[in-house]
Amino acid sequence: MSQQHSRQEFLPPSIPATGPATVAVFASPTSWIESDAVAQCHQVAALDGMMHVAAMPDLHPGKGAPIGAAMASTVLYPFLVGSDIGCGIAVFPVTLKRAVPEKLAARFPDLDRPLDPEQDADDPAWAVVKGDIPAGHLEGLGTVGRGNHFVELARIGTVSEPDHASRLGLATGDLVLIVHSGSRGLGERILRAHTELHGAGPAPDPGAYLTMHDDAVRWGSLNRRLLAARVALALGFEPTEPIVDQCHNLVEVRDGIYLHRKGAAPGDGRDVLVAGTRGTPSYLVAGHAGPDANHSVAHGAGRKMSRADALRRGRAKHTVEELRRTPMGSLVVCGDRQLLFEEAPTAYKRIEQVIADLVDHDLATPVATTIPLVTYKTPDLGSTPKKDPRDHRRKRGRP
Repeated sequence: MSQQHSRQEFLPPSIPATGPATVAVFASPTSWIESDAVAQCHQVAALDGMMHVAAMPDLHPGKGAPIGAAMASTVLYPFLVGSDIGCGIAVFPVTLKRAVPEKLAARFPDLDRPLDPEQDADDPAWAVVKGDIPAGHLEGLGTVGRGNHFVELARIGTVSEPDHASRLGLATGDLVLIVHSGSRGLGERILRAHTELHGAGPAPDPGAYLTMHDDAVRWGSLNRRLLAARVALALGFEPTEPIVDQCHNLVEVRDGIYLHRKGAAPGDGRDVLVAGTRGTPSYLVAGHAGPDANHSVAHGAGRKMSRADALRRGRAKHTVEELRRTPMGSLVVCGDRQLLFEEAPTAYKRIEQVIADLVDHDLATPVATTIPLVTYKTPDLGSTPKKDPRDHRRKRGRP
């Protein structure tokens, strides 16, 4: 296992990169950092135009590029962001008076079923859409997706910065909805169009790529609002605007430099929800990362097992029932048994260590924890969801 901890000077934009980029890993000696992930950082550092690679404490290997890294370059490389452009985490206030996990878990809507602009034209969730759908992309609207994406009802636990939490309208015991999702098929379509012609090479026309990329970022943010609205209406409270919404898969143009983030959230004066696991708290932090960290913070606990390893080890250690009710007493709604094992809390690093590393390297200050009550992954096909009262109206109003 490899770690690298020294802070290295960030080359300013006025100085072109003439050799291998610097690499800094913001993790302590006791943190789990795979040598393969560090090796990927150095492979990226060798790319033409690369200036500085900042690896977060949730660093782990990805397909061709590390996850949990922010990479600054004079050249734009679409593969460094990947296919889920616009993926991020948003936090929404919840106005429910009581939250009984068992009752609320049964009321979550089917977030695998997309909203259809015609068949679902009278769904009140559409009210959160202001203006046109970015790129006109209607496929997958209002769906959460697979992998590590989720929608979670949680309550605020420990508040370590009361004044900051108060500015966000939060206090201990308050309920929030956390939505982690991206641009679904839109980002994948954008990356595929590039790789079919250029592979892992740079974007020949950065402006054209960024136009499509920005649509996907906006689409992802809109989709998180739609997901939150669908859940709010199903659980019986009014949809709200997010108090936090930060994307962690994107390219930011900063002083003429392309800052690629893959599994790294903007941490320059912004509030970020750093996701834990289904069975641990998550952390709302105030980011204050500087140029040595490429102005970025971690986005979550980060995997320590591949999906194949998590599936194999999880089946040997856990039952499905154990994974559907966590040691914290929260419930996991997931009808996909394989996904339950792949996303088991043991497949991830300790979120407490990730946060401690951010604090120790002066990248972020914890504001509050969120304690999961119900985490939605996929619909539980074993239960019969309650009928939507709008269904009768739809049937009556259409042939």
